[in-house]
Amino acid sequence: SPDSVLHMLQRVLKRAGLPRIRFHDLRHTFATMMLTLGVDIYTTSKLLGHSNVSTTQIYSKIVDEKKVEAVNKVDNLFD
Repeated sequence: SPDSVLHMLQRVLKRAGLPRIRFHDLRHTFATMMLTLGVDIYTTSKLLGHSNVSTTQIYSKIVDEKKVEAVNKVDNLFD
């Protein structure tokens, strides 16, 4: 059952000394990782089972912010 799987996940995390997470958190991580690795938004959307690509665009904004931060770090070298 979903409850027993969630309970097992929480036990494994506790034994490993990791914080509690939900399965939905794993979906967020997966989406962000796919986009960071260069997988296109349409494919990522389909892998997540989103019926509308606009739902997946939330994750691309996070990736875009990280790209801006990276470029700004290089720019700061010349200050």
